[in-house]
Amino acid sequence: MTAFAARGFRRRLGTGKSLSFVGRNQMAHHPDLDELARKFFHDYSRAEYALKASGFNKGDGPAEANWQNFALSVEALIANPASPELKEAIDFFFNAPPKKQVIVGGVIQWEVSEPQTKSKADKLLLYVRRVRNNLFHGGKFNGHWFEPERSEPLLRYSLTILRACVESVPAVQEAYHG
Repeated sequence: MTAFAARGFRRRLGTGKSLSFVGRNQMAHHPDLDELARKFFHDYSRAEYALKASGFNKGDGPAEANWQNFALSVEALIANPASPELKEAIDFFFNAPPKKQVIVGGVIQWEVSEPQTKSKADKLLLYVRRVRNNLFHGGKFNGHWFEPERSEPLLRYSLTILRACVESVPAVQEAYHG
């Protein structure tokens, strides 16, 4: 990051503090990951729209998906995966969940942060949303991929989980494909 870009970044954060970046030498360019990320954003956006359109929303006011209620509707699917691919994706997330990006002492870091919920499906969909947040807000990509060997399965398994959940609830499936 250039000094100019760093100043602009600090300005957008509303702080004059310097930020350091962990893992700078782990950056790499991967066209296949670019395409996988594009598919993930595409499917995630459609899924979130489908949730809101099919009634999994937070009611009047801002149009927000109610992921927690959706998770309750797919709890049985997550407890008893319908395919070996879905089971593999679920196992991956629970054995190696995505970390949360935080700033500690002016340094961007990753921390293990387990969602506080008793629902296995809610926790899993929170992890999928964390993958989206990390990617969208620059935690996994800043012109080049950070830890591509970790990013690839996170994106691929997120897509598997998202697609299976969408397809398992008829009203969501209809809004997604309609």
